[in-house]
Amino acid sequence: MSECCKSGFSWDGTPVGKESTLADNKTYVTGSNKDAAVLIVHDVFGWTLPNTRLLADHYAKEANVTVYLPDFFGGEVVSPETMEDPKKSEAFNVMEFIGRNSKDIRKPEIFACAKALKSQYGKLGAIGFCYGGWACFQLGAKGNNLVDCISVAHPSLLDEKEIDAVGVPVQICAPETDPQFSPQLKEYANKVIPGLGVPYDYQYFPGLVHGFAIRGDHTDKKQKDGLERAKNAAVYWFNEHLH
Repeated sequence: MSECCKSGFSWDGTPVGKESTLADNKTYVTGSNKDAAVLIVHDVFGWTLPNTRLLADHYAKEANVTVYLPDFFGGEVVSPETMEDPKKSEAFNVMEFIGRNSKDIRKPEIFACAKALKSQYGKLGAIGFCYGGWACFQLGAKGNNLVDCISVAHPSLLDEKEIDAVGVPVQICAPETDPQFSPQLKEYANKVIPGLGVPYDYQYFPGLVHGFAIRGDHTDKKQKDGLERAKNAAVYWFNEHLH
């Protein structure tokens, strides 16, 4: 996990959803569609980050879906303030945090949430940011029958085997600079996915960096434009494949 994951800020606005429970995980829920839903797998800042909740509200309204944002870090919350304070940021060990929340540890509950939603809704999409990217690819693997489409932005911890196995429509929002979704992995995805027989939407964001789609600076026009374009791309994807 790169140092660029250790930065954050709060968008303007107040989330309008409510907190509930999904498959024993505390969950932010927004929207009222009874037929189509979206599962968000969050980044290192977890389920309470205002940015992520505000995006969930956008998806719910603009894609006409009910959006679920569960806590996949067992109650541990990394606040943006932790990263804004140089001393706190230096003291925070990202790799130890990821170790506590490894794929093997968190995959079962992520899959349990998807199964619970799939039993309730006719259509289910999944979107993941950074840490959540690998999880969405695994949810969308051939034969799982858990989700109808996936979208990921600047995915982390993703490997080639997870790309090889995807079996549902997949969208990737990729910034120009991203140590986690490297040029080699971008090239691999763009070579392999078109041959898998699934709809594929690759969105490239020149001049932007890892984290832009969830933590871009909305006071900077280029970053704000990237935030909005990534949000709009996901809304389009969900409208296309969940209705």
